[in-house]
Amino acid sequence: MNKNNTILIVEDEMIIAANISLQLTHLGYEVTGIIPRAEEVLPQIRQHIPDILLIDINLKGNLDGIELAHLIQKEYKIPIIYLTANSDDAHFSRAKATNPYSFISKPFKKLDLQRAIELTLARIQEEQNHKKNLDTVSEEPFILSNCIFVRSHDKMVKIYIDNILYIEAERNYCKIHCKDKEHLLVMTLKDIEEKLVSKTLLRIHRSFIVNLSHIDEIATNHVVIAKKAIPLSAELKKKLLLHIQKV
Repeated sequence: MNKNNTILIVEDEMIIAANISLQLTHLGYEVTGIIPRAEEVLPQIRQHIPDILLIDINLKGNLDGIELAHLIQKEYKIPIIYLTANSDDAHFSRAKATNPYSFISKPFKKLDLQRAIELTLARIQEEQNHKKNLDTVSEEPFILSNCIFVRSHDKMVKIYIDNILYIEAERNYCKIHCKDKEHLLVMTLKDIEEKLVSKTLLRIHRSFIVNLSHIDEIATNHVVIAKKAIPLSAELKKKLLLHIQKV
């Protein structure tokens, strides 16, 4: 992402807000406004949605910064960076519930501000890249006894179970690792485990299902498949060893 990203500052201490605005401008970012009161933020956002919101937690008035964030998130998905002079556990727990991209503790240096913005932009870029990958995702794959059909762009692609190395949980998705390619599915690992009926596929960790026929090594707390170390939970290790004897 380039630095022509827009940032809206919500801060009721105008000297601090002006200083932040000046520093962001020097760093090459566009400040779309400085708003001192929470009640004025949503009308501003409806006119112009910023790329990032910089919100002071301790706003004066009927709403503090965290309550404001909850209101904004009902309508918009805008990355939030909190400014705070109060870093106690209670405030942190409340703020954490809004999934902020970063925190900046007052008083802060220009480098603190710069790094928080850069880390946020890096995360935005990662999320955008992840979203692009969803073009190859199938929401409901066809699962047969020896293969899975997943959507890739405008067609269905067959994946033979024998070619699956392992399946990895990734948030609300599953990533199927094959010998020559990876595929994303909009399914939890639990859902795909319930739908797949195969003697060679076995869950060995809360985040991994492996193909027993491709295991090269079994260690104390991991297995190795295609030079990849995959964690093995202690409670599932005995189940794994029993399955290998049967395969």
